Amino acid sequence: MRVMVFVAQSIDGYIAKKDGDIQWLNELSEKAAGEDQGFESIMELSDYLIMGRKSFEKVLSFDFWPYEGQKVIVLSKSLKELPETIKETTEIYAGDIENLYERLKNEGCQALYIDGAQTIQSFLDKNLVTDMTITTVLILLGEGISLFGWMSESKEVDHEYTKAFPSGMVQTKYRLS
Repeated sequence: MRVMVFVAQSIDGYIAKKDGDIQWLNELSEKAAGEDQGFESIMELSDYLIMGRKSFEKVLSFDFWPYEGQKVIVLSKSLKELPETIKETTEIYAGDIENLYERLKNEGCQALYIDGAQTIQSFLDKNLVTDMTITTVLILLGEGISLFGWMSESKEVDHEYTKAFPSGMVQTKYRLS
């Protein structure tokens, strides 16, 4: 089963400001309007989007639910209830991610899309990530929430491609061994 990371980061490796703010990303993404950076393809390919509670709460603050029709799993030990409008396609999972991976694999899932720094780091630490697509946005934040954090061991990756977009954003895809 493929476990895919598809994420944007600042040049200095942050996916959000310290307080979780991503307004900078929204503003810079407007410059990339019309560029196909592959998000829709990832969503179509994925059986589930798996994200952590903090990412979920950030998405809930948007004026719309961007994952309409997509099955979503929110990793959280503290979240107990979901908004009524997304209950049919979203579930809360509080267990071990390796057990979740095995459950989804046994259910016939072919691909998972993983989002959120802690979630990505947890799946990487368990050697479950198969490929990562990282789009670097033209901004230096100086500090914030790092895409990568502590790992119990180093990970070797293979470079698949790097693509530059007219907006100046640069996307690199990696395969993990």
